[in-house]
Amino acid sequence: RLDTDLGLFSCRPELGADATELFNVLTCLSRQREFCRFLVAPDGLRSRALELIDCEAANARAGREARVIIKINHLVDPGMVSALYAASAAGVTIDLIVRTVCSVVPGVPGLSPTVHLRSVVGEYLEHSRVLGFANGGTWEWYLGSADFMERNLDRRVEVVIPVEDADARARLRDLCEEMLTDDRNSWQLGSDGVWRSTEEITGKEGTRSVFRALKSRALEGATASTRTSMD
Repeated sequence: RLDTDLGLFSCRPELGADATELFNVLTCLSRQREFCRFLVAPDGLRSRALELIDCEAANARAGREARVIIKINHLVDPGMVSALYAASAAGVTIDLIVRTVCSVVPGVPGLSPTVHLRSVVGEYLEHSRVLGFANGGTWEWYLGSADFMERNLDRRVEVVIPVEDADARARLRDLCEEMLTDDRNSWQLGSDGVWRSTEEITGKEGTRSVFRALKSRALEGATASTRTSMD
């Protein structure tokens, strides 16, 4: 009965300037369409997301590390689906964590051979959107509000921001890897279009729960903070 999401506190001047300018746009005090670091729909988010996916395809063709991790609620936009299929055909490893509706069919020879798709459903309603791109070994990470749907990319104001702090990037990757190895709360879509629980696929009871792991980390963090404040 609880939503879980991710946020970012930052004192980076360029992010603060973009946030100020975005609110000016929303209140009609500005007509700015380009931002320093923010990716904002409906003007620039779609094109930049496609660039990032295409860059991974180019890296794969050049023999460099190429991987895409997308954690999102809905993935149904035809342009994004086509871009992911093209990247997979080029050899990019694509891990999709999609909570609900997804139009990508994974593991189809010649179409999506390197795509893996799962949904993680547990005691919390996962609501965060995370985009990760290997970028030849120098990973780029983004947080945002947008699902990959036409309405989000073309008809709404949505924001995706880069995460540049090394520790925050590491935490995002850990979160995604935890979800990709969860065998207790996850379902995987096969190339036949059938969803199966990971426990059914492995034939054994799952032991890795991302929700249990995150609760343990939160408790450890809260305990450490309390000790620090008492000291």
